[in-house]
Amino acid sequence: MGITQISDTKSWESDVMNSPTPVFVDFWAEWCGPCRMVTPVVEELASDYEGKVSFVKVNVDEANELASRYNVFSIPTLALFSKGKIIGQQVGAASKEAYKKMIDSALEKA
Repeated sequence: MGITQISDTKSWESDVMNSPTPVFVDFWAEWCGPCRMVTPVVEELASDYEGKVSFVKVNVDEANELASRYNVFSIPTLALFSKGKIIGQQVGAASKEAYKKMIDSALEKA
């Protein structure tokens, strides 16, 4: 399954807003050092939660309209969406455990 790259609003609607499973979204950019540090962690999480949570990366330079829509002013911003709404969010790089806690908490409520 892996991680889906999104760069336009059309795929955002189908991959995130209308997803049957919760979606973990990584708002990032090529030039962002902390974003590059988070990438392997997000890849591990995608493997850990395969089938339960979808994973999406949004390059804010390519999809600045999406970044603006969700008030992403600092990157990395990692958000968990369910049924089209943000149900968890972390701004800045964090540990794998912090992301797991956010995802697990949201899955319990979903």
